[in-house]
Amino acid sequence: MTSLSQDIKHKLSNLNVLEKIIAINVVVFAIGLIFKNGLSWFELPSDFSDFILKPWSIITYAFLHGDFFHILFNMLWLYFIGRMFLNLFSAKMALNIYFLGAISGGLLYMLCYTLFPNIFGANSRLVGASAAVRALLIFICAYMPNQEVRFFTFSLKLWYVGVAIVVLDVLGLFGLNAGGNLAHLGGALLGYYYAKQLLKGKDIGKGFEKLMDAFVSLFKPSKKSPLKTVHKNKTKVGGYTKGEFNQFNNQKKIDVILDKISKSGYDSLTAKEKEFLFKAGK
Repeated sequence: MTSLSQDIKHKLSNLNVLEKIIAINVVVFAIGLIFKNGLSWFELPSDFSDFILKPWSIITYAFLHGDFFHILFNMLWLYFIGRMFLNLFSAKMALNIYFLGAISGGLLYMLCYTLFPNIFGANSRLVGASAAVRALLIFICAYMPNQEVRFFTFSLKLWYVGVAIVVLDVLGLFGLNAGGNLAHLGGALLGYYYAKQLLKGKDIGKGFEKLMDAFVSLFKPSKKSPLKTVHKNKTKVGGYTKGEFNQFNNQKKIDVILDKISKSGYDSLTAKEKEFLFKAGK
């Protein structure tokens, strides 16, 4: 039993951040199957007055799914998008976009149900990670629109994929899952805006990132030492170590390569640039 638990811990520790989110979604789905309606308190209501009583649902709804195929397709999308995203961007940025996408999708969902009750109805509940996944997908499509991806025997530019997804979501507003498609569009808007601001040099997720870091730190045990020995680092130059200089230089190289991708596409990179980006992604 101990060996099994150690194997599970080892495998979980080797997952990237989005794969860990997939694992959490699967566990929550399994719990929902056992307890049936026991997780309804974590679903996002369409009414703002109900939402005030459970504000956490603006995030928790994204970890709940209605049925097996709902979670299957969402997690497959997240897995493949995550592999592409984390080869280019940091894990923290992935989390920023994922959670902000979920929040944006949830807010647009509640707003439209509140403003247009005759169109969308009332007393609805939202579940699913689709808005968060849409945010990541549309972010990539907007950040490097001319990058081509392979679909079976032909290639498509990412901006074609992004436009097709958004058009399908707009058409879905007239179907049976209007609320879900509203959330998709909210996530897509966040992903698009995030990408366009990042191309201008502004990371709009930094504030949210600091908020999440502060929240997580509340649950970390503080390690206080009565005495602390300070050693002077003679290898520092101008207050920075050699490692810090190398890290800074590597980040600048990554920024230049990503800028080149956004302007001319992935194929414009040299072999050395592709190799450097691949190693940096690891």
